Formats: sequence, C-alpha cells, structure tokens
Amino acid sequence: MEESRSRSVAAVERAMDVLLLFGRTDRPDLGVTEIAAALGLTKAAVHRILVALRNRELIVVHPSTRRYALGHAAVALGRAYLTRTDVRGTAAPELKYLSARTGETATLSVRRGDTRLYVDQVVPDQELRLEVTVGVPFPLHAGASSKAFLAYEPDGYLERCDLVRLTERTIVDPDRMRRELAGIRERGYALSYGERQPAAASIAAPIFNHDGRIAAVIGVAGPASRFVPDADPAVAKDLLAGAARVSAQLGFSS
Repeated sequence: MEESRSRSVAAVERAMDVLLLFGRTDRPDLGVTEIAAALGLTKAAVHRILVALRNRELIVVHPSTRRYALGHAAVALGRAYLTRTDVRGTAAPELKYLSARTGETATLSVRRGDTRLYVDQVVPDQELRLEVTVGVPFPLHAGASSKAFLAYEPDGYLERCDLVRLTERTIVDPDRMRRELAGIRERGYALSYGERQPAAASIAAPIFNHDGRIAAVIGVAGPASRFVPDADPAVAKDLLAGAARVSAQLGFSS
C-alpha cells in the first residue's frame, strides 16, 4: 500500500514538472523529445504524462506538428491566480521594508485615467515625517510616482493635457518632460525634489503585471531637508528590488 502511494505521488510530481516546464519556456510549444531531455525522463513516460494532461485539457497537441502547448484549463488557472492577486496586499511587505530601511514614508500608487492616486502607505515613527493623502487624484506630470507612470505609459498625455505648475519646480515644458521620462526609463526609477509638494523629496519605480503593463508604482518620500534619495545608491537598489519582487508575483517576467 505504501509503495503504491509513493509511486502515485511520484507520478503526480512528474506530471507537475512537465506542466511547469511549459510555464517556464519561452517557446510556444514543445515536443516529446525536448520535454524528456529537459526533465531527464524517458519519452514513453513523457507521452503517458501528456496523455493524462490532455485528458484534463491542461495540454493540447497540434495535429500537424505533434507538438504540445498549454491548454484551456491551464490558461484558466493562470487567469484565476491573476484575478485573485491583489497588488496592494502583495506590495505591503515591501512598503514595510522600505519604510524601515529608509526611515521615510513608503507609498503605493495606481493610475486612474490621466491621474494617479495613492492606495497605501507605511509611515515611519518620526516626529518630522511626510504623510500622503490616500485616494486623492494627482496629475501625472508632477512627482516621482506620477512620472514613473508617465515614463512607461505616456499614452498621449503630454499632447492631451496641460502641464500645470504645482510648485516652482514642476516641469511644465513638454520637451523637457520627454527628456525627463527618457532618463527614468534608462535608470528604471523616477526622482522628484519639490515638483508636486514643496520641501518634499521622492523616488519611485514601476511595478509590472503579467502583460508587461505598469500595474502600480512603489515609492519612498520624505522631507527634502533630510531625504536625498539619489545620494545613497542603496535606496534605489532596494526600491528596484522590491518593485521586481512584486512584479514577479503579479506574473511579470523580464
């Protein structure tokens, strides 16, 4: 009985290995020989596994090429996972870490049309600190989090919207903004010193979803008298690493 149960478990594990291989590969389909070589299985064993997976519509076979690809049921599983993935909950541990690491306020923002709004923040235990207003829309051309959205999905914003000056440091010239956005894409993060709110400094990086679209922006902000994000390379490094971890959990593969 125990030996039979062990064999059954091993068979399930091999089937999962085959299914996961389809998820890891960048090829649209795989052949039996390729699967066998990648997993160290015999072609006969792979064929049996593929038959079982086809019976559950997890795998489909192309009749003309006899090559296999993910089926409708596997796609449905992926969609169900992505539907249940909450970017706010996924990013929460990263916000806590970044706030503790920097001693400043860590934020999470999402885009709504031509505006951006904060949906979460973690505030440090300091007397002098910066707190953001959750749920209030801000324009996309002012501040690090806003510019991070605009850099990766400009979406005609510069042609469609006036760049209203919010502070003396707000970038209101479209050509200068285009150069700014190109720099953000080159380094992977945005910086702001008093562009949206006087005496505030911030750094922000994009979070991508499974389609490679920007899903949210994670940032750190604090009083400019104390927080100078580009003075410490570790701040940008930690921010980018946190954004990458959240992106990976949303299904993004760089």
